[in-house]
Amino acid sequence: MCLFVWHDGDVPTPSRAADARDSPAGDRALAAAFKALGDPTRLRLVQAITASEDGELCVCHLTEIAGLSQATVSHHMRRLVEAQLATREQRGKWAYYRLNRDGFTHMANSLRIT
Repeated sequence: MCLFVWHDGDVPTPSRAADARDSPAGDRALAAAFKALGDPTRLRLVQAITASEDGELCVCHLTEIAGLSQATVSHHMRRLVEAQLATREQRGKWAYYRLNRDGFTHMANSLRIT
């Protein structure tokens, strides 16, 4: 079941998501999420956000953690946002990122073998 392909605002719509089972769109979204995590830098950024005290990090802190330029970190975080694995909030001149639990839950559920 794909819980993060369609959203009305920020609220997942399970009835429409349930219709996406085994759909090409659902498969593409799931593959994009796994592909986004397949990059070692993006995986490190996800781990950093997970380990943060309040579950979010500013791009300025992510650049220090990754040892990369702000533009490179922003590129990697944009890929995670596009894969619906992270969310971005602009506060003044800085962007803050949080993980999207629904995206990770969907990935985990897709791997359940019964």
